Amino acid sequence: MEGRQAVRELLLAGRRRVHEVLVARDLDPAPIMEDIQELAADAKVPVRPVSRSRLEGQARTEAPQGVIALAAPLPEVDLDELARRRPGGQAPFLLALDGVTDPGNVGALLRSADGAGVSGVVLPRHRAVHVTPAVTKAAAGAVEHLPMALVGGLPSALAGLGELGLWVVGLDASADRPLWDLPVADEAVVVVLGAEGAGLGRLTRQRCDHVVSIPARGRLASLNVAAAGALACFEVARRRQR
Repeated sequence: MEGRQAVRELLLAGRRRVHEVLVARDLDPAPIMEDIQELAADAKVPVRPVSRSRLEGQARTEAPQGVIALAAPLPEVDLDELARRRPGGQAPFLLALDGVTDPGNVGALLRSADGAGVSGVVLPRHRAVHVTPAVTKAAAGAVEHLPMALVGGLPSALAGLGELGLWVVGLDASADRPLWDLPVADEAVVVVLGAEGAGLGRLTRQRCDHVVSIPARGRLASLNVAAAGALACFEVARRRQR
């Protein structure tokens, strides 16, 4: 885990074991670094000052912001578990990514998903980026709060979710129905986003109950997948709240 916000959320969530936190010796004082020190102390996680060169040599991203945490892997959950109703009887609200390979986009999508109240994320094991240091940094700690299921094939996983009572909604720029007219936003739903440029795969699209688009009024044909995903997640959240 790299980046101040990501490391802070890692310690705050307490979902997995943190082995140690490495901090660059030349860091200027900052409130978030004080939070990290206090949270680490409370969790009995050692904080080790190291040289800037050593820290950056161990980093997997270009800007670790002077702090790295070494932790156990994120826990995986079963797809069936994601499909269950949440405490309080709230219907599942899932996000599935179909071949999204840019770490910055995946991280931004996870951050938006957490903000919109998504209850779980479905990621394919192949042809997609997984939760790397770059993803966790871009997600700003959202990975600590989102249950995730890794599946062998997304189309079959979506078929399984449909059998468990979820509506499968694909987002695609070529769809005729606008996102704003989606009839199932307040029910158990999984929103599916396709890869940058290519969009939804053919088999994935066939598994969707509805395919919707975000109406564009400018000259560009479509939005970046992270921006489109944020709009879709918050539109579903708005409809569910209503």
